[in-house]
Amino acid sequence: MRAIIVVMDSLGVGQLPDASAYGDAGADTLGHILDNYKLNIPNLRSLGFGNIEDAAGGRLSVDAPKGVYGRLAEKSAGKDTITGHWEIAGIETKTPFKTYHDGFPQELMDEFVKVTGRGYIGNCVASGTEIIEKLGDEHERTGKVIVYTSADSVFQIAANTDVVPLEELYDICAKARKLLTGKYSCGRVIARPYVKDADGKRTRTADRHDYAVSPPEKTMLDLISDAGMEVYAIGKINDIFNGSGVTASVHTESNDDGVTKTIEAINMDFDGLIFTNLVDFDSKYGHRRDVAGYGNAIDEYDRRLPEIIDAMKDDDILFICSDHGNDPVHTGFDHTREYIFCLAAGNMLKENVNLGTRNSFADIGATVTDLLTNGSKKTAIGESFKSVIMK
Repeated sequence: MRAIIVVMDSLGVGQLPDASAYGDAGADTLGHILDNYKLNIPNLRSLGFGNIEDAAGGRLSVDAPKGVYGRLAEKSAGKDTITGHWEIAGIETKTPFKTYHDGFPQELMDEFVKVTGRGYIGNCVASGTEIIEKLGDEHERTGKVIVYTSADSVFQIAANTDVVPLEELYDICAKARKLLTGKYSCGRVIARPYVKDADGKRTRTADRHDYAVSPPEKTMLDLISDAGMEVYAIGKINDIFNGSGVTASVHTESNDDGVTKTIEAINMDFDGLIFTNLVDFDSKYGHRRDVAGYGNAIDEYDRRLPEIIDAMKDDDILFICSDHGNDPVHTGFDHTREYIFCLAAGNMLKENVNLGTRNSFADIGATVTDLLTNGSKKTAIGESFKSVIMK
């Protein structure tokens, strides 16, 4: 048996009850996209995407969905990528990762200059696409890297690869990762390379690389690999878990490339887990508040979904979910505290199973672990819904 998890990064389906505590009252990624863009997603809808409780006000519902569908509340404190993915895999983050709304402390930045040999500019909260335009000229003239953060616990380093070669940028990030522990704890260090064309246009490349902290305890990934099965990570999954429990991984250039590489993995011969993150929804459209781009990306994924399902073997089970929200209509440029969705499909599953509202993202990881280890291993948190969905 194999499980395939595809994360549509940031596609939340409505505010959580505590959203106001995070500044996210009224957030609804899916609903607000549908308010402003006519989605054409027959394949997701056929699995029950529009039948999820309160999802887009029921505007996408169909009669007799063929899949398993539901929404899940976040048990952890936070609304970032690591917290969401870790909870999916069975970890509750009780203390949110530290954020730096006023920039990083001077003594830390002094140490950063000392260990990297590069000066810096920025050190502020900013949108990644905007800051390379604002500070790009100075960076390219001085060689100082651009450091910035967001509402998430991230230390981001942007550089023109003609000024700071990619391998040096990665080395700078690795050194920064070692500094950002203890009182300067930070969830992720992110390399943000960009290029500048002859017309002066700056474009971020697909060579982004995340340097995360390791999970504090075993996750779904560890339990599956410890049982002798493969854990094949696609996209930034390997970075999010800092390689813990991963047996093989591949980089992706885009959502489309991520789908292609997922299909390639399905066509391989192994037992275990294929775990894919499709980051464009979040990084290219959610953070940039691009409603039309986000909607079109959902449409494009829906068009390729039958390819994934057609490639699956008889005992493969597909789970499609999100990890947090990023409402492109909401204020600011950051994630939003929302329910995530979960769809499941496969020949071994019942049709039209409504999971309702589950208490934790971890129910996904608990179910996958239950399926693949036949109940012999359990995640730290989460309730399996295996018995509800299997024929």
